[in-house]
Amino acid sequence: MIIGGFQRFSLLDYPGKLSAIVFTQGCNFRCPYCHNPDLVDPLRYQQTIPEEEILAFLKQRKGRLGAVTITGGEPTLQKALLPFIRKVKAMDYVIKLDTNGSKPEVLSELINLGLIDYVAMDLKAPMHLYPVVTQVPIDGSLIRESMDIIRNSGLDYEYRTTLFDKLLGWSDIDQIKSLLHPGDKYYIQQCRYNDTLIQLGEPDNKQIESVFPHLSDDPVGKDFVRWGKDNKIKIRIRSL
Repeated sequence: MIIGGFQRFSLLDYPGKLSAIVFTQGCNFRCPYCHNPDLVDPLRYQQTIPEEEILAFLKQRKGRLGAVTITGGEPTLQKALLPFIRKVKAMDYVIKLDTNGSKPEVLSELINLGLIDYVAMDLKAPMHLYPVVTQVPIDGSLIRESMDIIRNSGLDYEYRTTLFDKLLGWSDIDQIKSLLHPGDKYYIQQCRYNDTLIQLGEPDNKQIESVFPHLSDDPVGKDFVRWGKDNKIKIRIRSL
């Protein structure tokens, strides 16, 4: 598997567990706010990390670490993803997969084989804005199919959207409501404006619908959370 980065310990990435994070190299989207540009832009690729090195570390830490998160880039583009996860699962780790949902057939295979335990899927935008935010043509039916596969899998899961003021504001996120079902867990996360794929500068308060430094303080966000509660959708806001 093509591994572009590795974080040995994280208390935040897998809910309730100490995890390591494996970052795969390569992505089929070009979201301007992506904060892992060295995993997305081939001109910024750094030296890859041998898979054997990662597996050796995980073997050594067996019993101390509880989970492994595989993120990117986009992991489902990796041809060696399935055999890599098999090797990690053989060490009794639980696996969290971060994905953009563009490869539902890969998601389905991983779930049917019992190789993943938690899925976090980026929900980039309402369907009509996907090409604008991802900067590539994308068949929206693939995104919807992945959402259905995940929510019907019986696994723990979450969907998440980045509030990106230059392209995606609260009024756009409001249109995502139609994609959410009772029982879903949905996170809205605040955009970070440093080390992104495209140099973004600071947020433009003349354009942004929210001028609150922390999204969790925004009344519009609080209304969205209340809407979720009324519709049995767990919505949380991740501020900087």
